[in-house]
Amino acid sequence: MFGVEEHVLKKLSNANPAGETNRQAPASMSGSVPFYRKHQRGYDRGYRYQSGGRYAAGPGGGGSTRSRGLDWSSQSGLDPLPKRTKPSYLAVDRENQIIGYVVPIFRSSQEFAAGYSDKTRLRDTAAYMESRDMFTSGLEMERSEQISRKEAMRETAQRISFNKTIHEHEEHFKRMNEDSLMHVPEFIIKPRSHTVWEKQSVRLHCTVSGWPDPRVVWYKNNVAIDPLANAGKYKIESKYSVHSLEINRCDFEDTAQYRVSAMNVKGEVSAFASVVVKRFKGEVDEFLPAPRHGPVSEYGITFQTHIVDKFGVSFGREGETMSLGCTVIIYPTLHRYQPEVQWYRDGILLSPSKWNHMHWSGDRATLTLTHLNKEDEGLYTLRVTTKSGSKTYSAYVFVRDADAEVEGAPGAPLDVCCLDANKDYIIVSWKQPAVDGGNSILGYFVDRCEVGTTHWIQCNDTPIKFARFPVTGLVEGRSYTFRVRAVNKSGMSRPSRVSEPVAAMDPADRARMRGTSAPWTGQIIVTEEEPAEGIVPGRPHELQVTEATRNYLVLSWKPPGEKGLEGVMYYVEKCVSGTDSWQRVNTEIPVKSPRFALFDLAEGNSYCFRVRCCNAAGVGEPSDPTEATTVRDKLDTPSAPSKVVPTRNTDTSVVVSWEASLDAKELVGYYIEASIVGSNVWEPCNNKPVNVTRFICHGLMTGEKYVFRVRAVNAAGLSQFSPESEPVEVKAAIASPAPPFGISVLECVRDSMVLAWKQPTFIGGADISGYFVDYREVVDGVAGKWHEANIRAVSERAYRVTDLKENKKYQFQVRAANIAGVGIPSLPSDTFLCEEWTIAVPGPPHDLQLREVRADSMVLLWRPPVYQGRNPVNGFYVDMKEAEAPEEAWRGLNTKATQNTFFKVKNLKEEETYVFRVRAQNQAGVGKTSDISEPVQAATKPGTKEIVVDVDDDGVISLNFECADMTPDSKFVWSKNYEDMDDSSRLTVETKGNKSKVMFKSPGEEDIGIYSCMVTHTDGASSSYAISPDELKRLLEISRDHKFPTIPLKSNLAVEMLEKGKVRFWLQAEQISANAKVDYVFNDNVVAQGEKYKMNFDKNTGVVEMIMESLMPEDEGTFTFQMQDGKATNQSSLVLIGDVFKDLQKESEFQRKEWFRKQGPHFIEYLAYEVTPECCVVLKCKVGNIKKETSALWYKDGREIKADENLGFTEGVLKLEIAQISKKDAGVYEMVLKDDRGKDTSKLNLTDQCFKNLMNEVFNYIANSSTPLKITSTDQGIRLYTFVSYYNDLLPVTWHYKDSAIAFSDRLKSGVVGDQLWLQISEPTEKDMGKYAIEFNINDGRGGLRRTVELSGQGYEDALAEFKRLKAAAIAEKNRARVAGGLPDVVTIQEGKALNLTCNISGDPLPQVTWLKNDRELTSNEHCILRFESGKFASFTITAVSTADTGKYSILVKNKHGTESAEFTLEVTEGMPDLGVTSYWTDAEGNVVFGANTPKDKMKTAVTGMRKESVAAVDKMDDLTEKPEEKEEVTVEKDVGDQIDIDGT
Repeated sequence: MFGVEEHVLKKLSNANPAGETNRQAPASMSGSVPFYRKHQRGYDRGYRYQSGGRYAAGPGGGGSTRSRGLDWSSQSGLDPLPKRTKPSYLAVDRENQIIGYVVPIFRSSQEFAAGYSDKTRLRDTAAYMESRDMFTSGLEMERSEQISRKEAMRETAQRISFNKTIHEHEEHFKRMNEDSLMHVPEFIIKPRSHTVWEKQSVRLHCTVSGWPDPRVVWYKNNVAIDPLANAGKYKIESKYSVHSLEINRCDFEDTAQYRVSAMNVKGEVSAFASVVVKRFKGEVDEFLPAPRHGPVSEYGITFQTHIVDKFGVSFGREGETMSLGCTVIIYPTLHRYQPEVQWYRDGILLSPSKWNHMHWSGDRATLTLTHLNKEDEGLYTLRVTTKSGSKTYSAYVFVRDADAEVEGAPGAPLDVCCLDANKDYIIVSWKQPAVDGGNSILGYFVDRCEVGTTHWIQCNDTPIKFARFPVTGLVEGRSYTFRVRAVNKSGMSRPSRVSEPVAAMDPADRARMRGTSAPWTGQIIVTEEEPAEGIVPGRPHELQVTEATRNYLVLSWKPPGEKGLEGVMYYVEKCVSGTDSWQRVNTEIPVKSPRFALFDLAEGNSYCFRVRCCNAAGVGEPSDPTEATTVRDKLDTPSAPSKVVPTRNTDTSVVVSWEASLDAKELVGYYIEASIVGSNVWEPCNNKPVNVTRFICHGLMTGEKYVFRVRAVNAAGLSQFSPESEPVEVKAAIASPAPPFGISVLECVRDSMVLAWKQPTFIGGADISGYFVDYREVVDGVAGKWHEANIRAVSERAYRVTDLKENKKYQFQVRAANIAGVGIPSLPSDTFLCEEWTIAVPGPPHDLQLREVRADSMVLLWRPPVYQGRNPVNGFYVDMKEAEAPEEAWRGLNTKATQNTFFKVKNLKEEETYVFRVRAQNQAGVGKTSDISEPVQAATKPGTKEIVVDVDDDGVISLNFECADMTPDSKFVWSKNYEDMDDSSRLTVETKGNKSKVMFKSPGEEDIGIYSCMVTHTDGASSSYAISPDELKRLLEISRDHKFPTIPLKSNLAVEMLEKGKVRFWLQAEQISANAKVDYVFNDNVVAQGEKYKMNFDKNTGVVEMIMESLMPEDEGTFTFQMQDGKATNQSSLVLIGDVFKDLQKESEFQRKEWFRKQGPHFIEYLAYEVTPECCVVLKCKVGNIKKETSALWYKDGREIKADENLGFTEGVLKLEIAQISKKDAGVYEMVLKDDRGKDTSKLNLTDQCFKNLMNEVFNYIANSSTPLKITSTDQGIRLYTFVSYYNDLLPVTWHYKDSAIAFSDRLKSGVVGDQLWLQISEPTEKDMGKYAIEFNINDGRGGLRRTVELSGQGYEDALAEFKRLKAAAIAEKNRARVAGGLPDVVTIQEGKALNLTCNISGDPLPQVTWLKNDRELTSNEHCILRFESGKFASFTITAVSTADTGKYSILVKNKHGTESAEFTLEVTEGMPDLGVTSYWTDAEGNVVFGANTPKDKMKTAVTGMRKESVAAVDKMDDLTEKPEEKEEVTVEKDVGDQIDIDGT
């Protein structure tokens, strides 16, 4: 590029004349700062104006304008400048901390060569100004100014033209070399923060430049935003280098820090913006959250902050989610004012991230740890700040290791972070885990993952023990995250939480890319930065070994001090100590950063190191070598801590303190472990090192004794364990009690007063041993000196103070004492006057206590008044009111005074708070009320137990009470009627752990009463149990049963049959022990195990059994089982005599036979019948234990009817079907199964009543299948009919008319046609109208089935009309003309023969007969004789047939009712001479018959058709001795269309 500038300068110099060059000299004065420098980012505009002005001094001091200028030719003689790195304008110290701004000063090479210093320039400029003021006239000054303006304009125009030319050449060279375009991304416009209302949307946008085009990723709390994973929530757009993130409908979860990251091959930059989502708390539509209408005035308001509903010490496990929350009450409540809520861990402010979610709802602060890691362990503090101050609350959170993926593997390391990052490597550090899995940790593996990917790469091949490791092989400018895994001989741990992303670049580059600005220090450091060309860099200095371990060494140095050196890199060389052989370590790639990590050095050897600088000009001289450095861990593991001292803290925690490790370097912290005494099992108390020497170990078991040990940790490893501490029991620490309160006067006489007070709210973890009372006199309102009233402590909460002065006023104070000491005194009481009480009524009761607090009841106790009045106290009244109710709300609970000093208050409202007071009365009246009790809420505390009564096996009655909230100092206190029990002769108290019981020695009436138990040092754990006379009686009965127990039986002795006829006697006890025994007794004799008796006693189920193979007559008698279990006994007997024994014996024998029967083929189900819906009777049986050779034979009445050799049935069922059963099917059916193993027989008697029953089932199916009665008409009358699925002749059917059986006659008939049953009413009349029914008479005990129909109305009219129509049609059909006898289809006859055909004619009136030949009417003549005789015989005779007679003939009969015809064809053949007349005769059905005497051999029939007819042939008419109807006939069958051949023989 600088070559281009030189070329342009020469071109411009040649283009301008010499005179113009001189006139341009003032403009070239600006060449002291090259003009192309003015476009660089670091150039200061104010400085540029001074250095570029017309009157700037030249090298000659005070000469003319021409002498001061630099001509372009001289400028063009400058050598091309080497490429320079981007200058930095931040001043940093050794630790790279920013201390101010740096303004570079640019000078020409000539000024630099001439030694033109700042001092010289200032001096020369001042001299010139002075001479101009002294010797220049006003005219010259005016002229000079005009010339100056012209020259300035010309100068500006030339500069613009020159800049354009330079820019064009630059663009050309950039296109020629694309690498010059590549640069890191840069934010032109950064995203800005926003505060929005809930449910509104917000858009973050930025503009990014860079080449290649950077990849832009948006993050929320360092978690990459995936729009696809949150559909509709986020919208990311990128257009024309403008990138935006839109968040739709914001809610509280969107309050976070958002980061946009732009990355390309040259590097990565990030910009940040915050989004705060607020909720408007006005009563407006939540979808239109209007902003505040004005500021909240807080002047003069003092806020009171209270943190309640606090989170306690919490325990979690890695991977879990934990929420910590507190309710914050701020008074007064201003809805538009919100406090500042902050969360801290170990004193470090937490910010929202993917690990920490914070939420403030207006009254509750919540911190959610989304994925617990050991890094999250620590002391969490909630800080709520208002303008009036702040409130804090803290509690510890412990995080345990997650279950190891491999058993015995160590816990995961923690706190992985990057200590040092540059272009060549990143040093990763971590902390060792507290849990090593039972085996020492062999080392650690470091993994890296490039940001934007999910691929993890292991950085070291062998495990390293040192907790720091430099990771190399990184790509410059790219960001990485790291994680660490620990390994022991069992396996690998889970990976640690990943570190924050770190870019592999120098800190200065990182700061510049992030836009880091230095804080204003009030100082501008001016430095010089000169170009240099072809200069070999000098030697680095201050080379030193900053970190040394057995695995690696880290060197650091400072670059050479020469200015203007660009592109400097470094070579590192090593030399074994004691030799002079230097070896270059990084032979291939020079180091870019002034730090370098060396690996693969021999452990234990000593090395020296030196560094050389290099650039394009060459390699410089080496630096001074380092001192000899031995390859080993310079940092030793710390020494073990000492003097571990545990101290009681609470009932679940212990305070452990110790002395720090001596001379420990780079100490990270301490791990504490605890072990129950004698268990030898150590558990970590903390999983994150603590850097203090005092720690509270939580989560311990109350009452157990623990020992503790501590070890220190640094990067080199963990120290040895400290010596074990002394054992300490886990229980609350003891402190002196709080002061008593509520001091009152119970009685007053002349020189003494009886005081009472209430027990302190906190007793210090130990029983109060007594109280001390002080008093002082008060004179005219001025209190005197305190005096001790008692030297020895008093155990009661009442005390008489003596030696007082009458009519003097006194104040009192009380102190409580326990084994820890005497507590602070109470507040002074009210001022009391010492004067004698003379009132008649009693004084106030005192010491009110509430016990047995439940949701609906509680017990109030008190002590009687000290001052009785004139008469003894004879009763008490109890008053109650709600705690917040006014004085008028007091109400009495008992209308009659109680004699007791306790009272059970019932029917309370749950969750309501009450107060009580008590008044005593005597004969004079009711006295003064007691002090009001403390407010108590009616609620049953979780885990509350009640007294349970129990009777043990020895009959001892006991009352049992269990307390789950006991402390080590808690005690059970039993009382009867709420008074101490002193009579040990009747009761025994036994306490074990958290259970206590009172046992009655000899229960009697003296033991009736209310028994209560109270547990001290708890939150009021108490209960009572009332033993009334009835309850005592019940308990005594139970006690008696337990003293003389019986074994309860689930079932008494019973008997049952087993297979093979075995008899089983058995009983079952409800519960029995393993020591129980049984005696088996028969007729008072104990029987033993043997062949006849088999005994079995299952003590788990309590079943006792005795099995006998069979029953013999001598076995008749009484069987008894006698049982004994400890002292409990029982017995059960079974008497088997008489008919009971005989029946059982028969059953046994039958079962025995059955067993033998079933050894071969046998019937599982015997023969039975079944009627199907189709009225088919099926005989079936089910058989078993058959095989292939088994045969099955069916018999009826002893005769075999069916044999089934191959039994192909399924499911063992054999069937015999009777399709249409009738009387002939009655009989005895038998089925026989047999094979080589035996046979079995089953019979079924289907005779007499059995057959009737069967038929009744058939009839029932038939009746149910009948269709409804329907009406139809015939030509004879009206017919009623129904159809059945199957008709049986034995089916009994009765027809009814108007509910009476019909007497059948010629006019009323019934019948059956197929499956139709009908009733015919011939010639119906109106008298036949009515209800008809058909009844199926089934004698099955369930009655018959009727089907009815109503023959009346329109139905009758329609049927009658149809009958009349059919009747007329039948008459017409009957009387119409018809040919009753048929004619043959074809008649074949020999020529010369005589043919005679006759047929029957019927009809009324007499039909008219016409014969036709070939459809022409024939008339009778000699050759063809046509006759119609007797009105019914029509004959056709041809005397001598000739061939002319061949043709088609037909007869047509006709009367007024109809017409009918018949046809035949006559064929004449040549043949023998005429032997006679052939005659055909037809009977009434039209059959043709021959004469009886016609020889059969003379009849020849040729079948040519399908239908058969009878043909009669007569050889000779003369042979007929009778009329045609009397002729002898022979019937011959033939088909329709037959051809009859008549040969005359």
